Amino acid sequence: MRMTGGRAVCAAVVLSGLVLAGCDEVTSAVQEVEAAGDKAAVCTQALQIIDLSADVSPEQVAAEAEQKAQQLQDLGNQVADQTVQDTLFDIANGYLELEERKLDNLGDFSGWLENNLNNLENLRQACL
Repeated sequence: MRMTGGRAVCAAVVLSGLVLAGCDEVTSAVQEVEAAGDKAAVCTQALQIIDLSADVSPEQVAAEAEQKAQQLQDLGNQVADQTVQDTLFDIANGYLELEERKLDNLGDFSGWLENNLNNLENLRQACL
């Protein structure tokens, strides 16, 4: 069975449409994998930056607050996941708040620490 010129063109158009649709699906899958990899990398870096525990020294945290806030904001700008981004910005804002409190002799550090330990747990959950 021979195809006429019109049928051949139609078949070629249909096949190219299927190929393009397949390419879109592959591209989308690749982007999702890259986003997941980016999320994992950002989460790993963020958890290394934060390094909070119940026995942390207020002076040590305050001394590094501005730098950590900037690093967390930079990471937040790199990740596509909105929940991770929001949590990183919350923690960064917590560090900036602590930076402002240095002038007030680190008043209520335990309250600040509790709030940011909660934000850290939120980040861990968002990173799963």
